[in-house]
Order: sequence, then structure tokens, then C-alpha cells
Amino acid sequence: MRLAFLGTPEAAVPSLRALVGAGHDVALVITRPDRKRGRGGQLSPSPVKACAQELGLAIGHRLSELDDFDVERGVVVAYGRLIAPEVLARVAMLNVHFSLLPRWRGAAPVERAILAGDTETGVSIMTLEAELDTGPVHLEQRVAIDAKSLTSLLGELATVGAQALTEVLGSPELLAHPRAQEGDVTYAAKLTKEDFHLTSASSAAQLLRIVQLGQAFTMVAERRLLVESAVEYEGAVVARGSIALRDAAVILGAAEGAIALQIVRPESGKSMSATAWWTGARLDEAVVQWA
Repeated sequence: MRLAFLGTPEAAVPSLRALVGAGHDVALVITRPDRKRGRGGQLSPSPVKACAQELGLAIGHRLSELDDFDVERGVVVAYGRLIAPEVLARVAMLNVHFSLLPRWRGAAPVERAILAGDTETGVSIMTLEAELDTGPVHLEQRVAIDAKSLTSLLGELATVGAQALTEVLGSPELLAHPRAQEGDVTYAAKLTKEDFHLTSASSAAQLLRIVQLGQAFTMVAERRLLVESAVEYEGAVVARGSIALRDAAVILGAAEGAIALQIVRPESGKSMSATAWWTGARLDEAVVQWA
């Protein structure tokens, strides 16, 4: 099938590779323009563009460039921009969406599933409509969340999504007979800085979900501390808001329960074990709080 592909981040790359591997003619890849990265300000391509260059595919940065190509369908994977109704009217598009629709329509479905404590998420291959993630679903695949990090879970979903996409495109039955979405609708708003902030108002379970996202942080002695990994603490009771060394582990007391920090990164520092950080910080646990 002659296709256009619209995508940007690393999570979209497996789908692009799968389409080419399955023998589809990807006539055009549309992705965001190169961005400046690093101290030198050098331009860097998106992961999708880098993959398209490797595969020798035509690349564009504007939806209007579709006008120059005759394609049967478009495929959209984490493109990052809304597609105008007039474009959808001209080119039917499939979307690889990382949730079990209609749960978690929107920009951050995987992150919101983790934060909500969902036990599973998945991939929905749907026909794209002008409204946000409302289209009928051709195929759905489920994936357990467990304690997987956001990076790990996204990688798994990207692989499952690529397989599901090629299955739909290879099946006239699946392609022709999508089902309407059923169930309660929830929306996955973009995350803000505060979504990564660990505070003592949260339960231990919720704190660990935030840590799963990566970039979790808290404030200790008015300094920012990044928390890269942690586990639930099941020892003696630790007061809410307190931070202490217990059982050779650095413990944060939460609203319900406590967590034991494993790997942390102090402000302007390197990643290290939590106990090494505690030793170097020389904090008085009788006084210091975390927030």
C-alpha cells in the first residue's frame, strides 16, 4: 500500500520500520523540523526523521506537502499536531494510539495511565477523525503496566503498536470493519512540572507511580533532589514529611506508608545511591523535612 507517515518521537520509529519491512511504499514521511540541541546549538533531527533518512525515504515538515503525493492512506504515530479536517477528508488516516480507547484520549495517555494506577494499558489502531481520538477502532492490544518505567512501557507499546498496525493494514477485514469506541471517556492532559513533584500529601503508592515516570523530584533542605528509583518501605512507621535513615535505607514518610529511595541525583550533581547522598548531605533527621 502507498502510504504517508506522520510521526516524531522514538516511540513512532518501530511503526515506520514495520511498514517498510512489511513491503509498504512509504511515499512521504512528515515530521517536525530539526531543533537545536546541546550547548553548541547544532540542529538535530527528530528520531522519525533520522530513521527516514536511514531508510532513504522522502521527508517533509509541513502537512501541505501531502498535496504533492498520491497516497492511499496516512499513518499517524505520535505526530504531535492536530490534523485539519480538510486533510482528513482527502487522505484517510490510521492512528496508532497508546491507550485502550476511549480511556485516555489526548496527549499523555501512557503517563496518565501510570499516574491513575491503571493495571493495564495498550494500543488502539483507529481511524483518525477531526475530533480528538474519537475514531472507530480496528484493533486493540493490551499490555500490563506493572512497575515498568515510562520509558520501558513506551518501548513495549511502540513494538506492540507496530505489529498491530501492520496486522490491520494486511487484513481487508480489519481495515474495512472498525468498531465504535465504547465505555467511559477520560482525557490525558499534558503533564506539568507539578505532576513530577513528590510531596508528603501523597500516598506511598502514588509516589512510586510518579517515580515510574522519570524526572520525579522533591525538595529537601530547600534543595531539589531527583528521585530516579525507589521502592515501598515496609518497616517501622515513619512520620509523614520526615526523611530518615532506617534499615540502611533513606526513607520518606508519606501520607500513607513510606518509600525507600534507591538512586537519587542531587541538584547539580550526579546519580548516586540514596545512602551515599544522605552521608554526604549530613542532614539532621530530627529537623529536616521533605516536601
